[in-house]
Amino acid sequence: MRVLLVDDHSLFLEGLRNLLVSEGIQVVGLAHDGLEALSQARRLHPDVILMDVQMPRCDGVAATRLINAEMPEIKIVMLTMSEDEHDLFEAVKSGASGYLLKRLEAEDFFAYLVELQAGHPPFSPGLAEKILKEFSHQPARMEIRDAERGDTDPAGQPPEGATQTALSPRQIQILTLVAQGQTYRQVAGTIGIAERTVKYHMAEILDHLHLQNRAQVIAYAARHGMTGGRGDAESI
Repeated sequence: MRVLLVDDHSLFLEGLRNLLVSEGIQVVGLAHDGLEALSQARRLHPDVILMDVQMPRCDGVAATRLINAEMPEIKIVMLTMSEDEHDLFEAVKSGASGYLLKRLEAEDFFAYLVELQAGHPPFSPGLAEKILKEFSHQPARMEIRDAERGDTDPAGQPPEGATQTALSPRQIQILTLVAQGQTYRQVAGTIGIAERTVKYHMAEILDHLHLQNRAQVIAYAARHGMTGGRGDAESI
């Protein structure tokens, strides 16, 4: 994984670089604002950009929009102190592949990076639930967008066969926890099964529901009212 780091705080930037390098992750460059991030992305073409939200000259959300429009293959994950819902929603709408808070433990941070490599957008606990609520409050907008992408038919329904009843109780439990933002490792710990078993079930879920990634899982879960707390999920 080739990573570009973007943050206007030099001390944090150096610390993050050292942390990533210590885990064998290649840090190809550093940038201190959104415009420099765009320039570095063009020059270095990293696999992943870890980007702060609030920066001078050009903030992280605007930079994400610019980079995603020009180089959509680059995965951009916001790494920030901001839990503001506006920042979260704007980042996702601008093409961010995930949104992580700086207060994460290092072990969880690296677990999210592993899942990002596997194609699963990472969100810090609680943030995915905010997205769920936003989708739930705006079903018409979500269905129009999904129809444009081909994820649903014009009536806003999932593809044929994408029904919740096709899933087992265990799969519904796992789907709910993943949609709430838990990593596969955290799901395994929550329900007491092996992480590889969680991955197996998720592959089956994606196949049954004709979904491609965690972003679609979140949208699907919101559309089917799977927004309850973790206690609800664990009781399934």
